[in-house]
This record gives sequence, C-alpha cells and structure tokens, in this order.
Amino acid sequence: MTSPSPVAEPLEASLESVVTETFGAEALAEVSGLLPVLVRDLSEVDWRLEEVLGSTFAQLTEAARYACSTGGKRVRPLLMAVTARALGSDSTGPIRSLAAAFQLIHTATLVHDDVIDHADTRRGRPSVPRAFGTPLAIVSGDYLFVRAFELAAEYPRPIILRCGEACADLVEGEVLQESSRFDLSSGREHYVRIVERKTAAIIAAALASVAEIQAAAPAIVDAVQAYGRALGIAFQIRDDLLDVYGDPDLLGKPLYTDLREGNPTLLSLEAFRRLDPKRQAEYEALFQRRHKKTKHLLRLRELTDLTDAAAAVADEANQWADRAIRALEPLPEGPYHHLLDLLAHGAAARRF
Repeated sequence: MTSPSPVAEPLEASLESVVTETFGAEALAEVSGLLPVLVRDLSEVDWRLEEVLGSTFAQLTEAARYACSTGGKRVRPLLMAVTARALGSDSTGPIRSLAAAFQLIHTATLVHDDVIDHADTRRGRPSVPRAFGTPLAIVSGDYLFVRAFELAAEYPRPIILRCGEACADLVEGEVLQESSRFDLSSGREHYVRIVERKTAAIIAAALASVAEIQAAAPAIVDAVQAYGRALGIAFQIRDDLLDVYGDPDLLGKPLYTDLREGNPTLLSLEAFRRLDPKRQAEYEALFQRRHKKTKHLLRLRELTDLTDAAAAVADEANQWADRAIRALEPLPEGPYHHLLDLLAHGAAARRF
C-alpha cells in the first residue's frame, strides 16, 4: 500500500471516521471491505498533490501545503475514485491527476472563501488567512488554481474545458450570492442557482470527467453527472442546516456564519416564510443587520425553532439524495454502486 501522503492526516482513520459519523457503525461494517482499496486510491491522489505543491518560494509552499493538510472529508476525490471503480476500473491511475486537480480547485475556493468571510478557523485549525495573513492567503489560493490546471492539462481538451467551466460556475455562484446578501426576498430558485454553481457544478464535472476518461457510454456520463449535481445540492443544503444546528466541535468552525454574513439559505428562507407577520418583521430586521452580535444570532435561531423549517429543509436534502440515487440506475450493480448510494444518503444526513 502507498505510504500516507505528507499533506494529509492518516487516511484510513479519516475515512473510517467519515463513514462512521455520517452513516453509523453498521454502515462502516457494510463497506469496511472496500476501505483498504479506497485508502490506497486516495493516498495516491495525495501524493500527486504533494508533487505539484512545491514552489521556489518556501513561504508559498508552506501556505499551499497548510491549506491542503487540513484534512477534511476528501469528498471529491473519494466520489471520483468510487465512480471509477463502479464503472469497472481496477485502478484509479488514469484519473489520479484529475482527482488531485479537482481537490486543489476546491481547496483554493476554501482559502478564498475564508478571506471573503474573514474566517479565523477552518476544520478546527487557524484558517490560511489567519495563519499566513490575507495577502499570502489570496496568492496561495491563486497558486492552487494554477497547479490544478497544470494537472488538468494532462487530459484531453474537453476535460480541461469542463474544469474551466466548473471554475466559472464557482465564480458566478459567488457573485449570485453576493447579489442577494441580506435579502430574504431572493427566494428558493435563486438559492438553488447559487448552490448549483458553488457546490454542485464541480462535483458533477468531476464525475462526468471520470466517466469520459473511462470511455463510458453517453448515457452513463449523463447519469453520473446528474448524480453529482443532485448530491452536491443535498450536501450544501445539509451544510447550511449544520451552520445553525450542527456541533461546532465536529464541524471545526463556529456556527451561524450565513446568518452573520446575511447569506439567505434554504433554512433562513423557509423559517422566514413560516413565521407570522409580526415575527417575520423581527426576523427580517435582525437578518438585515450588517454587524450582528451573538444575541442577534441566537434570537434568529430561536425564531427558527418556532417553525418546522429545519425538518422541512432536512427532508428536502433527503429528496435531492434520492434523486442522486435514482440517477445511477443505468450503472451496473455492485459494491461501489452501493457505496455511491450510501454517500448520497450521507450527504443529506451527515453530522459534519
């Protein structure tokens, strides 16, 4: 087995933790036979990352490695590896560089998000801006994007263009989100458009690329792309729910970020819609405050608790997970297909 990568925490423990926390001990037992293969796959992706992170400037190398060493769930490379094996591949070698590229794209967006949000922590550790300063954090994010496309350049032009389009979607999603800050009238459709671009597009692009690299039939490419889109939406809806109702120790970051920044989520939109007019006015006034104190955030939580918005949002996340699973019907049955089903359910029910 490939040795653990120097940019990552021990992979086996990390994967076991993700599966257990997300799906429960029973699910871990169900998929435990696949873990050694996935640990090897992801370790090889991490080594590919390590190969491209070096710079002639030691401080930039240090910041880039730090950004990649915060662990996390490795959702995108994991989904890509499982998809490749679900489609019959006996090795993830052909997609290794691409999986590393998509992980770098994702990491770059997190670094830039932490700059935009003035975040002090990321997954329980100081954020890159906090650890290295804002100027170096910005250029480190840029550097990760550049290295990502260096990896993507190993593939045919349609794959490179798909990576570029996914990055454009990320930027457009950020612009859409900024345009609706503090605006509870923006509505569900606007929220879904943001989520599709900021979260779902890159997962859909990654999985469609895996299928194309394996010369899958167009129907299969469409199937895994639809799966990635639906799973990404489920994942983000759950993420927004955890921002209010999650465990900050498990999340590795403070709660109420979206409420503090005035980003309408499905939860805040649903809570606002379900309140009576008097409480709606109070909720909107608090939500629109540019500089919220802790008491304001806690009151928004209290008002949300008066509705069944949390249950409705959780149900919607599950519906998107079900759509993801249905999208996979054209794929051959097998343990990795089953694991993709479990990952879709986990995206909608995870605790961190």
